[in-house]
Amino acid sequence: QVNLVESGGGSVEVGGSLRLSCRAPGIDIDNYCMAWFRQVPGEEREGVASIATDSRPVVADSMKGRFIVSTDSAKNSLYLQMNNLKPEDTAMYYCAARDRGGYCLANWAPDFDYWGQGTQVTVSS
Repeated sequence: QVNLVESGGGSVEVGGSLRLSCRAPGIDIDNYCMAWFRQVPGEEREGVASIATDSRPVVADSMKGRFIVSTDSAKNSLYLQMNNLKPEDTAMYYCAARDRGGYCLANWAPDFDYWGQGTQVTVSS
């Protein structure tokens, strides 16, 4: 059974940083396309970043230069380092995984088979 567990969310002020983590017991993340999405109530889930062993890390344009996606194979975990946070980054952040076939991009949520429960990030001005 695939179980993705996010942590690290919280409330920060504008310009602050957070590091989200996603543990993935039940799968070997090196065999999956791993991604972060975020969602604001009433809006569609938005791709944030993606990473796989055979694809370079990709961060969405609006977050490029501020967010860094990475994995730790030894810990079987996915991370999202978020710096210089802005109020518009406020959202529920989700970890997701799908089979590694094809280039790994977080461009369409229905492509992903497995999801965590989400961790809330709130940025206040």
